[in-house]
Amino acid sequence: MELCVKQKFETYPSNIKQKLLVLRETILLIAGELSLMDLQETLKWGEPSYMTKRGSTIRFDWKEKHPQQFCIYFNCKTSLVNTFKELYSDTLKFDGNRAIVIDINESIAWAELKHCIKLSLRYHEVKHLPLLGA
Repeated sequence: MELCVKQKFETYPSNIKQKLLVLRETILLIAGELSLMDLQETLKWGEPSYMTKRGSTIRFDWKEKHPQQFCIYFNCKTSLVNTFKELYSDTLKFDGNRAIVIDINESIAWAELKHCIKLSLRYHEVKHLPLLGA
């Protein structure tokens, strides 16, 4: 883990830190499954960010002003979140066309979330397909 990212994780309350570390590990595992050797982990806008040439950047963060949730951010200029809404509006919550919102007191729909992460990490390969090839 890059030093500045590691320092960012240290700023989160312990219960949030654990959830975000699981999310981080999930992103890294999916990148490994997709053989994305160029995945970069860094801070973008002060938030842990994951970038690859084949995909679109994924960021996430918890903010004190909304202590009961954290968000996973996607590029709002892509069709990602609109596609996620079409596929998973019954199981995931969204903020506009830029984020999936996770309530820290509810169970996470991991299968759906993993699929969204996978689509984002492969975005440039699937952006021309209906529903991103889902």
